[in-house]
Amino acid sequence: MKSENFQALLAKVNRFVDLVAYQKGAVVSRTLIDKESGTVTLFSFDEGQGLSEHSAPFDALVYIADGEAEISISGSPLHLKEGEMTILPANRPHALRAEKRFKMLLIMVRS
Repeated sequence: MKSENFQALLAKVNRFVDLVAYQKGAVVSRTLIDKESGTVTLFSFDEGQGLSEHSAPFDALVYIADGEAEISISGSPLHLKEGEMTILPANRPHALRAEKRFKMLLIMVRS
């Protein structure tokens, strides 16, 4: 993330749902923190959009800030809505799909 964007968020009250907008037919992301130890990224998914099955070598926490999502972990679907979270275990395949448009905060821990 560009340092001027990061600096603009420091020591201020922010609503993270306001920091990333919905776009028709798209997935939008905004990285808030990008460090060797991990990342914090906001995403917005328009209805019907998603991420195909993939895996990552690190654990990640997903918090649904708005809307509803289906998250599949190793083929088992979870239905999450605003205010709910799950943890994506390292090295396990997962996929996401917007049942309704949604925004999520993804916190990936690398160490």
